[in-house]
Amino acid sequence: MKPLLLFLISLCAFGVAVARAEDKPAFKREQLDFFEQRIRPVLAEQCFKCHSATGEKIKGGLTLDSRRAILQGGDTGPGVVPGDPGKSLLIQAIRYSDEDLQMPPKHRLTPEQVKDFEDWVRMGVPDPREVAAPPPPNAVNLDAARKFWSFQPVQNPPVPAVKDGSWVRNEVDRFLLARLEEHGLKPNPDLEKRVLLRRVTYDLTGLPPTPEELRDFLADASPGAYAKAVDRLLASPAYGEQWARHWLDVARYADTSGCNSDFPIPSAFRYRNYVIAAFNHDKPYDQFLREQIAGDLLPAANAEDHFEKVIATGYLAIGRRFGSQANEFHLTVEDLIDNLGKTVLGLSVGCARCHDHKFDPVLNKDYYALYGIFDSSRFAFPGTEIYPHTKDFTPLVADPAEAEKLLSEARELAGLDGRIKSLKEEKKRLARAEKAPATEAAPKPSTADTAAAAPAVAPPPRTPADAQRDLDAALARQTELVKGADVYPKAYAVMEGEPRDAPIQRKGDPASKGDVVPRGFLTVLGAQKLPPEEKGSGRRELAQWISDPTNPLTARVMVNRIWQHHFGRGIVKTPNDFGVRGERPTHPELLDWLATRLVESGWSIKQMHRTILLSHAYQMSAEDNPVSSAKDANNDFFWRCNRRRLSAEELRDSMLAVAGTLDREPGGQHPFPPEGAWHYTQHRPFLADSATFETNKRAIYLMQQRIRKDPFLDIFDGADPNASTAVRPVSNPPIQALWLMNSGLAHAQAMKLAERLETAFSDETARLAYAFELVLGRPAAPDEITQAKDELRQISAALAETAVPAGERARTALASIARVLFSSNEFLFVE
Repeated sequence: MKPLLLFLISLCAFGVAVARAEDKPAFKREQLDFFEQRIRPVLAEQCFKCHSATGEKIKGGLTLDSRRAILQGGDTGPGVVPGDPGKSLLIQAIRYSDEDLQMPPKHRLTPEQVKDFEDWVRMGVPDPREVAAPPPPNAVNLDAARKFWSFQPVQNPPVPAVKDGSWVRNEVDRFLLARLEEHGLKPNPDLEKRVLLRRVTYDLTGLPPTPEELRDFLADASPGAYAKAVDRLLASPAYGEQWARHWLDVARYADTSGCNSDFPIPSAFRYRNYVIAAFNHDKPYDQFLREQIAGDLLPAANAEDHFEKVIATGYLAIGRRFGSQANEFHLTVEDLIDNLGKTVLGLSVGCARCHDHKFDPVLNKDYYALYGIFDSSRFAFPGTEIYPHTKDFTPLVADPAEAEKLLSEARELAGLDGRIKSLKEEKKRLARAEKAPATEAAPKPSTADTAAAAPAVAPPPRTPADAQRDLDAALARQTELVKGADVYPKAYAVMEGEPRDAPIQRKGDPASKGDVVPRGFLTVLGAQKLPPEEKGSGRRELAQWISDPTNPLTARVMVNRIWQHHFGRGIVKTPNDFGVRGERPTHPELLDWLATRLVESGWSIKQMHRTILLSHAYQMSAEDNPVSSAKDANNDFFWRCNRRRLSAEELRDSMLAVAGTLDREPGGQHPFPPEGAWHYTQHRPFLADSATFETNKRAIYLMQQRIRKDPFLDIFDGADPNASTAVRPVSNPPIQALWLMNSGLAHAQAMKLAERLETAFSDETARLAYAFELVLGRPAAPDEITQAKDELRQISAALAETAVPAGERARTALASIARVLFSSNEFLFVE
């Protein structure tokens, strides 16, 4: 081939590659949020001074004002290769892996920030910026924004009329059936009674019904049999454990801090157990929110009630910590504002950190009105060598004098860190000085000097023995204080701090301060401000503003979450985003009707369950209907229920339940190492030994670590404890099937199930029949029993060729059948 032609082909190929690189994919909302919260602020703070069209200068021909500019790069080539951090110059620079390419040159990014950029590149470089120019000021039209559906007041719509009134069992059915009839759709047939009990039992408790519960339900032919079953399940302690898991998903609960050292948080479990108890006791949802935001400031009936409310503020404290410096606290506040917005209001408030929200009516000043409230609070922090002990905890003691004594001892303990370090250094220095020979005589003081110094008596020089004595005393006092700190309960919570309004951080840079913003609420939701006489943080007022029945978002967001976990998806398919980028409600009138009922019921979550679960719509089958599917392939109008896979926790707990090994007692504090063993490490990440935390209690009581996710929860799509998880992804990688057949947990529970079957029955047929009832919730068909017996004989024959003792072969073969049942779709899915 001629050189010129080869050159032209190469040039064309390069052009195609660049064009493809510059194409802007359709990024998910969560990915763009990640850019706004994790990437854009760092670019503004660390990079724009030298790499922005509006900055002081442009170095290396590189600007970072838009996705296109980043992909195009500068003098040394493209800045990033989407999907490949290893080949991206930007990532190489911030990693400091090349001594000739290190950015920023003076202040390295933290390991967390570097990881954020790596994750961003792996996502494909999501970035909504089209041009370098900043958004125009005051671009949000609030009058127009208030006309958007989610910002309009909640209505109490009339219940619609329907043609087929015989199908209706309550008002929920009328709303759904009216839309179905409007689109020429018919609801699916009713679910088989046995399968219905399995569905509702999993939805409310996260566990399978027992064979005895199934038999009793099938035998009860009364009209109220199903309603009685719903009430029984709502009264079960397992209900609170199941629904607390949903809340902890969106609240991003974990038992470790997530900072560089990922310190354990021994008292985090108190907040987890508070949430479980709140659902079990049907705590009114508005009260539930107020306690989590300002429980320490609310009236209490007694000391126990006050402690419970203090523990509730663990929601504010439980968020991720960033880096290893106390001056990075602003990242924790930002994480909290982002989570509060998504979890409670269904808004991506965090996107207003650097500028007015590009899509929703959330102003930059609104963000800092909230920021000031949380910046006026004292947060619990793990890791005493990083943060003062005075912020480590809230003592759960009734006597104010005793509480002050404990805090005083905590301050003393914090101060001992530095003293012990100094004494160790002094001991080494004095020991070296003792061994070193004197090189010259000390100068002889003059008479005048002696006379002038006469009134003062010089102390004797310190020796290594002196330093050793003081060091021993300090270590002993440290041991005493640490030991004493373990004898009283503590809460990982918040307290009132120094009240102050926050300045706007220009472009999200804490070092670039703008106008100070009075503490208050979002403008579009009322623009309330703290009264002038208020001397506190403002959390109490914020809790009231959020839980006010006139707030158009709070009740809508919660009833949508309840609907989501009963029907497989919400009426709004984006539970954390009721803004412009979110999905519109498929049934807006039904959503408002449910929100109205929630408030009218006194914010009762259990009553909302009853309203939804007793509808005819909930009791439909999940079977496909080709005619309906052709008209509504996504089931947007709910002509059927949606089949769903068990969550990771439900799968694990079900295996333990059918094996008879599930410990139903509530979980307490995790067996973390003693406080003194990890408080004084040199920022070594806390990587838990999973064997230390193994338990047969429900999965909600498993230790949740931020930096290293539990392998089982990771395989089966468990929630990310670093972010609000409104909808868990459902993947189907081969490793899931391999885990169900080969993991240690699957083998152990299969053997326990085999033991249970052998203990209950001596007959092989009865054992196999009971196995089907336990695992699949139904009787075995005759051909299934025959096939299972054939399998048992083949497995037993194969085991005869192994080292398995003869007395254990039958049980081992039965355990193999159990693992097959564990791996079946009938076990893994809820119809």
